[in-house]
Amino acid sequence: MKERSFTKRLSAGLVPAVPYLWLGVFFLVPFLIVLKISLSDPAVAQPPYKPVFEWSDIAGFFSALDLENFELLTQDDLYFRATLSSVRIAAISTLLLLLVGFPIAYGMARAPERHRSLLVALVILPFWTSFLIRIYAWIAILKPEGLLTQALMGVGLISEPIEILNTEWAVYIGIVYAYLPFMVLPLYATLEKMDDTLLEAALDLGSTPWRSFWTITVPLAMPGIIAGSLLCFIPAVGEFVIPDLLGGSETLMIGRQLWSEFFSNRDWPLASAVAILLLIILVLPIVVYRDVEARRLETRP
Repeated sequence: MKERSFTKRLSAGLVPAVPYLWLGVFFLVPFLIVLKISLSDPAVAQPPYKPVFEWSDIAGFFSALDLENFELLTQDDLYFRATLSSVRIAAISTLLLLLVGFPIAYGMARAPERHRSLLVALVILPFWTSFLIRIYAWIAILKPEGLLTQALMGVGLISEPIEILNTEWAVYIGIVYAYLPFMVLPLYATLEKMDDTLLEAALDLGSTPWRSFWTITVPLAMPGIIAGSLLCFIPAVGEFVIPDLLGGSETLMIGRQLWSEFFSNRDWPLASAVAILLLIILVLPIVVYRDVEARRLETRP
């Protein structure tokens, strides 16, 4: 009996320890490595930074760490402008995703139950194709002599090619296309559980469909709206492929600056400092969301 109870206690302790172990190995350890590099100085060596940790010189290792790279981030307005531009583009893209994704999710949730599985499969179908290939396809669509220009000229809406590629509009189009499933699926999961009798009761009491939508549907869908917005906003802030291929050289985003510091300038310490800054930006909305959600659950009767 004692051995059995010990086994149960051990199992009960291991179950919650697994996710913490996972986060420790795949998040905390890489984060500490990047943090250490961000506190180092660049060097013409392999790896291209110093100091390198050695057990025989622990005191010298810690004394060589400094905050010069983080000071440079505050002195050079390039990184400040890149950060603001990334947050702005990600926020606008998230809003566009919500405007496009909500009607799709609402239509899926109101479709006959026998069709919903097919509709969900159609939403995730683009994931079966390489992300890079799909973004390259948008180059063929948006370039001045591309499919979009030919289609608009064919129906007589324009008389000359339009310049969309290598602009922020192309970045918005690419992000909305690439991240749309991340907005639709959380919204669909929330809207599908909504009780339709609430809308029927509101209409019986004299409410208009539009008012019922804003006072009943939207508040009930708020968990899906928040989850979908976070799933889209967080990766969009650090997006590199879409602005690099569709946005051109004028599109300033922190992800592109991070890549440039790592691979073009080979300044790993400064690039690591940019990565730490990006991580802080991405973690902040998650912390705020958790705090708001905790307060909401506490006030729930």
